[in-house]
Amino acid sequence: MVSSKAATVAQYLRELSEDRRSELKKVRRVINSNLREGFEECMNWGMISYQVPLAIYPTTYNKKPLMFAALAAQKNNLSLYLMCIYQSPDLLHEIKAGFERLGNKPNMGKSCIRFKKADDIPLETIGTVIRKMTLKRFLAEYERVKG
Repeated sequence: MVSSKAATVAQYLRELSEDRRSELKKVRRVINSNLREGFEECMNWGMISYQVPLAIYPTTYNKKPLMFAALAAQKNNLSLYLMCIYQSPDLLHEIKAGFERLGNKPNMGKSCIRFKKADDIPLETIGTVIRKMTLKRFLAEYERVKG
């Protein structure tokens, strides 16, 4: 994984080539327009991160904010991390159905969606999934899976 030392999202975006910056901005716009109250956008883990602030949920396993989502420019692709699809099988199914409607096969890990162009991923479905995940639901799902 490529990790940036950028302190701000703006700085991170400036580090990218124009084409990669343009593609990440499309996905970032979808995230920010659907992100529910309580999550914050910042730089963390060398990526653009959307997280639960420690002021809201301080008892994490690693003493760091819980990551809800992240965007990153990796060596060979762009990546969107959606922790909610790892935690929630119904939301994972919804993402996969979005790919099917697009006619594209997903390039995915457990919470990672890899892509080259924003048009290759189901942006509308991603927005819907993000909008469905309230802070309360996300924390409940986290508590459920952590055991």
